[in-house]
Amino acid sequence: MPRRIIAIALPWLLAEHRLRAEGQVGLATPFAVVSQAGGALRLAGVNAAAGAAGLSPGMALPDARAICPDLLTRTDVPERRAVFLAALTRWAERFSPLVGTDRADALVLDATGAAHLFGGESAMLAALTEALAGHGLTARAAMADTKGAAWALAHHGTAGTVAPPGRTRQAIGDLPVTALRLEADTADALARVGLTTIEPLTRMPRGGLARRFGLDAMRRLDQALGAEPEPVAPDRPLPAFAARMTLPEPIGLVDDVMAGLDRLLERLCVRLAEHHMGARRLVLTVRRVDGAAQRAEIGLAQPGRDPMRLRALFEPKVAGIEAGFGIDALRLAAPDVETLRPAQLTQAHRETEAARLADLVSRLGNRVGFERVTRLLPAESHIPERAQTHATAAHSDPGDWRGITALRPPRPITLFRPEPVTAPPGPPPQQFTWRGQRLTTRTALGPERLAPEWWWDDPDWRAGPRDYWRIATREGPRLWLFQTPAAPRPAWYAHGTFA
Repeated sequence: MPRRIIAIALPWLLAEHRLRAEGQVGLATPFAVVSQAGGALRLAGVNAAAGAAGLSPGMALPDARAICPDLLTRTDVPERRAVFLAALTRWAERFSPLVGTDRADALVLDATGAAHLFGGESAMLAALTEALAGHGLTARAAMADTKGAAWALAHHGTAGTVAPPGRTRQAIGDLPVTALRLEADTADALARVGLTTIEPLTRMPRGGLARRFGLDAMRRLDQALGAEPEPVAPDRPLPAFAARMTLPEPIGLVDDVMAGLDRLLERLCVRLAEHHMGARRLVLTVRRVDGAAQRAEIGLAQPGRDPMRLRALFEPKVAGIEAGFGIDALRLAAPDVETLRPAQLTQAHRETEAARLADLVSRLGNRVGFERVTRLLPAESHIPERAQTHATAAHSDPGDWRGITALRPPRPITLFRPEPVTAPPGPPPQQFTWRGQRLTTRTALGPERLAPEWWWDDPDWRAGPRDYWRIATREGPRLWLFQTPAAPRPAWYAHGTFA
């Protein structure tokens, strides 16, 4: 089944939306929305009556008033416009489950296999434009095989045009090159060489066109003709994970706040589970009767949605909230969420080691800061001091040390910068002095020769290879000593201590 795409151009959306919001749908008075641009007030959008009077977006406000003294104006509010366009996109889902936007004045619907539900393609376009007219919006709709062709026909063709399947090139051939959604400079450059419509452009050598007018012009042409896919991307906003509670009477006790938090956690975690998401950060906002608001915020080492675990993290935070004369509203939100698929449990209610470790990291992170809770991860290096790296525990997984430790001798539990040891050169000394202590060797295991990495210039390794020994002394310390046999004056150093 060939794809069928509908594009709906809304040329006066900005002005008509403002009139609709003020309850003046169908007002015949010239109307414009004004915004600050380039240090001057300019028209951001006009309605049909203003357009008929010779006004257009981008015109300076004084010039517009000189042309049309009866012009009615309002200040542009981009946030309201964005909210209205999002609502209009959701409204259009009654005609197709795939609805998106293109630029700021067009809706795009994937109508593949849906036209028969409305009595045919032409009837579907008529139903769309009539429904929008009922909301006070002027619409120009068209249907074609591609998103680019439908957009071109809706903006520059005859309203209500239905391009036959497989005849996209013939349907848009006579339209101006601006219908390809090109930048203004590119369209002007094409017009200067005589390429004012799309049909001659399709017959020109592509290599020369790409070099002279850029790859974007070729990409837009390919999208309109169907040579390059351009799917309709739904503009659905991400779900908001939040729960709110308004209290009939003010509360002030910690137990009462925790009781309200329990209800909010239950509702929020159910919503997270429905979307297979887990929270990484939660914020509890309490509103006091005097209008002030206080927050309690927690973070998690890994995504979670277990109400009991989240409650335990909130308890010390809630205890620090100042209730004042009372709290009359609670709001719990999860601004940071991640995908958390259901896990297969071998035994019900049994906590895994990873879950317990995540709980510990969460408790420590909320107390001292997550950036201060770190873990060691293995690194691919045989140099002792570079065989591990530090990483934030909340944003890293435990490394697999088993494969590394199985391939090399044991390493000391404490590693420090090499410290001189007073001992004669040669085999492991029977007696030596370290940190002012006179020690006697009981057992010595080695040597283990480690060579410096030639691609890394480390001043501590410029003496060349090292011969390491594991030394157990009669006095108790178990040391990791090494000697530098290639140095001009071989010497002994201590590099770490074993448990």
